[in-house]
Amino acid sequence: MTERVSTPVADFGIDTTSRGTGEAVRDYVGKLRRGDLGALPALVVLAALLVLFTALSEDFLTLNNLANLLQHGAGQTIIAMGLVYVLLLGEIDLSAGTASGVAASLLALHFQHDGNLLGAMGTAVFAAFALALAGAALLALLLRIWLGAALSALALVLLVGGFGANPWLEMLLAVSTGAAIGCVTGFAVSKVRIPSFIVTLGLFITWSGVVLQLVGPGGTISVRESPELFAVANGNLGPAASWALFGIAGAGYAVVVGHRHLVRLRHGLVAQPTALVVAKVVAVLGCGGLATFLLVLDRSPHPELASIRGVPLVVPIILVLLVVGTHVLDRTRYGRHLRAIGDNRVAAHRAGVDVARIRMTAFVICSSVAAVGAIVYTSKTGSVDGSAGGGNLVLFAVGAAVIGGTSLFGGKGRPADAVLGGAVLATVQNGLNLLGFPAAPVNVITGLVLVAAAGADALSRRRSAPPHER
Repeated sequence: MTERVSTPVADFGIDTTSRGTGEAVRDYVGKLRRGDLGALPALVVLAALLVLFTALSEDFLTLNNLANLLQHGAGQTIIAMGLVYVLLLGEIDLSAGTASGVAASLLALHFQHDGNLLGAMGTAVFAAFALALAGAALLALLLRIWLGAALSALALVLLVGGFGANPWLEMLLAVSTGAAIGCVTGFAVSKVRIPSFIVTLGLFITWSGVVLQLVGPGGTISVRESPELFAVANGNLGPAASWALFGIAGAGYAVVVGHRHLVRLRHGLVAQPTALVVAKVVAVLGCGGLATFLLVLDRSPHPELASIRGVPLVVPIILVLLVVGTHVLDRTRYGRHLRAIGDNRVAAHRAGVDVARIRMTAFVICSSVAAVGAIVYTSKTGSVDGSAGGGNLVLFAVGAAVIGGTSLFGGKGRPADAVLGGAVLATVQNGLNLLGFPAAPVNVITGLVLVAAAGADALSRRRSAPPHER
């Protein structure tokens, strides 16, 4: 009689174990006890804030205020999404705000002077900018960051080309300038090995001076005359386009989540119970459908004079950045290398990861995305002044990422964290303003929320660390 040999599970048995709903819930509770809180604290805080401000202000839960909340918080949320890449390395970019201010200033100057940046800047400043952009492209080439080099060269072409005012060219100039700034910052951190805190603190001051030079002390450059630029943060999709956005985004989300779940089941890998996956998809689609339904209603305070309907244009902008960023970090080798460096830089180097190149690209992405944020907040205000990108902007952006669940110590973070944390900060600021609080207590409360989030992150890491490292 032949003995039947079964396939050994060996040390990888956990990877081929199926789980029921009860076991999945117990595993999640276990993760919470070990300190792996994820986005739960931010979700709880956001829900509590929504309930609190709804009870305290009758204007908070109106359609017009909720749409304004999305538009006002979009700029700092987008900058926070770019900062996630740097924070994943355990680094910081304090200059992201003023770098976005430089990008915004060039955008506004190009529009107001019909592309004649030489006349707008003066010969000396114009030449300095041209040399700086050429240098940024060279630095990117040295580390084989081809996209950074191409965008820096594109910024140089747009600077010296004298092309007439065009909103698409101006937005492209802003993003490519942001990429060039990221090349300079990233090279100083990754190759020269200056601590990122020192480099970006110095560049924070430097770029704020550049903004003052471009705009002028007390000066303001308006972009309201451009319907396209002004519509970026103030416009809305039509009702049909709003429902189309929901259909495309919802179907895409359901397909991606469902496909990943089926692939794991097909290969015998550990997977969430199908019932929980379906419930998650239904919940997300339900929330998205409800939000779309409410936003396509007329929310104009004077409907007899004008109609305001549809999803704000900043929503698809954030969705695109969210989808692309999530794919890059979760599904590409670059994303795995980025997380590996944040977890242990020495181990990643020994494993063959080009640490310097990856670190530099993180700063290029951060500054490029910050320039997108600059386009949004410039559109919202309709102008650029000498304080563009300064003040508390970058601190709020870092706070948004950390509040959402990104670790300041590296290795943990997602673009969705920035979106969630941005929603928390925008809700705090919006709600307190509706209640008539002046700027001082708004800053105090916002700062305390950030300290609490950083404290929760530190405690979480201590609980999940081995006993000898606590």
